[in-house]
Amino acid sequence: MSKPSSKMSLDKKHNMTGWAFLTPAALLIFLMSFVPMIQAFLLSFKMGKGNNLSTADPIFANYTRMFTDTVFTQSIKNTFFYLIIQVPIMLVLALILASILNNRQLRFKGLFRTMIFLPCATSLVAYAIIFRTLFANDGLVNLALVNLGILKTPYAFLTHATSAKIIIIIGLLWRWTGYNMVFYLSGLQNIEYSVYEAAKIDGASPIQTFFKITVPLLKPTILLTAIMSTNGTLQLFDESVNLTDGGPANASITMSHYIYNMSFKYVPTFGYAAAMSFLILILVAVLAFIQMKVGDKRD
Repeated sequence: MSKPSSKMSLDKKHNMTGWAFLTPAALLIFLMSFVPMIQAFLLSFKMGKGNNLSTADPIFANYTRMFTDTVFTQSIKNTFFYLIIQVPIMLVLALILASILNNRQLRFKGLFRTMIFLPCATSLVAYAIIFRTLFANDGLVNLALVNLGILKTPYAFLTHATSAKIIIIIGLLWRWTGYNMVFYLSGLQNIEYSVYEAAKIDGASPIQTFFKITVPLLKPTILLTAIMSTNGTLQLFDESVNLTDGGPANASITMSHYIYNMSFKYVPTFGYAAAMSFLILILVAVLAFIQMKVGDKRD
């Protein structure tokens, strides 16, 4: 009868040891993440400038204000424009590059992988400044287009709404494609190479192999990168601030950029900024839930 007792005691010690390791991390996450989230939620029901805050009347005034704020409406449209255009192109391009670089016969694979991933390690501010320089009126892009005869005079890329948005999308593709490629490359290396050899022996073309083997076997990884990319795009900030400054006339501003302006650039309206932040949280959660339901078909 003593053996079960000692076994239970040992199991209890193991459980206590596990909880001892988990508790500090759990407390830090609660204090650093959940407590600020609760405080921000309570703040979203207050109105006023700076520290002169009082409870909103009506209490949902900050949330109803969002529907009449033309700049915030424009920021939502811009953010979803980036999401719809950039994310699918980036993921498809990353998947194609990963498939190419997974070829065992390809020489200098390490060099190519490093070159494609390297933009991800570049400072956001540094690459934004480089892109601003490239697309300036006297920048390299205009110089090349004029010398090639495509343009007669330099084009002001950053002062036109459509071209400013396209430059942000190009910047996002340049920086984040290699990041997603690493996920796909890791997933491909976990697939037995004999599967591809068998498909080749059976006469499958590279395109058939890509759609019939690569894509189905990488479905969980594709779902993961889609959710992460959607989450990141909905919170897009650095490119809007550093590349176009939200211009021209807020034509390229994102939701996070506008929240920053309302909090720190203009006269602070922290309650309204907190309400907009929670709308982003809801959008992220809803889109992630939809993607999980659509993409994950496991029972």
